[in-house]
Amino acid sequence: MRLATDGAELCVDTTGEHGDPAVLLVAGARASMDYWEKPFCARLADAGRYVIRYDLRDTGASTTYPPGRPGYTSDDLVSDAVAILDGLDVGRAHVAGISMGGALTQRIVVEHPARVRGITLMSTSPAGPGGPDLPPPSEELRALFARGDAAEPDWSDRDATVAFLLEGERPYAGRRGLEEERLRELLGQVYDRSTSLASGGNHDLLEGTEMPRARLGEIAVPALIIHGTDDPLFPPAHGEALAREIPGARLLLVEGLGHELPRWAWDEVLPALVDATG
Repeated sequence: MRLATDGAELCVDTTGEHGDPAVLLVAGARASMDYWEKPFCARLADAGRYVIRYDLRDTGASTTYPPGRPGYTSDDLVSDAVAILDGLDVGRAHVAGISMGGALTQRIVVEHPARVRGITLMSTSPAGPGGPDLPPPSEELRALFARGDAAEPDWSDRDATVAFLLEGERPYAGRRGLEEERLRELLGQVYDRSTSLASGGNHDLLEGTEMPRARLGEIAVPALIIHGTDDPLFPPAHGEALAREIPGARLLLVEGLGHELPRWAWDEVLPALVDATG
């Protein structure tokens, strides 16, 4: 379905019964709803949850903008999440965000506390500027960032684009490496559903309100922090800081998990998420 927000139309998908506890899934930068895989959502719905996923602006089938010229800010992405709850007639939801989606989730719960019954923050970092207690990305990632983005593919070439996106995932994987066959299939779905994959890079250019890290102490709903021991972008200390600074937060460290959500980790992640969203 498509829901209109202030200045955009968002593609939204739901699984489960509307009367069950709602779980809003917020994806990371450049990521469409497809990264919250259908079998993952089905297992969550089978546990009695109303699961909501959606394409962020500039991903999937939602409104896209010219590459390099995002017509919105991070503030709009926060408002979009609340507008989706309004459009689905959901008063309060558990909001679960991964990576950039985790940063958005922190703002959603602080700025719209009446709409949030709990949060899950996955593979993310405390809001606001990093401090000396937060280690930098791995040496490999820092070297990759220093070299700059690889030359973009011909976005009209499906095979070349899928191969490009697959290689882009590799540096973020944990010690088990990528689930290549599964991921190649997923990226094919992403390609087939996306209006403009090149526009996803706009997420790296977004401006908007920066939430002070100290406001994490205002969060008054149950919080689950899920973090991989092998996360190369946000080493485990980032998840530990969230768990320490959000009152009463619970930390789940997943052994061998990188900056990713592979299927092998679902058996550990889903039971914790079901417990947190009940």
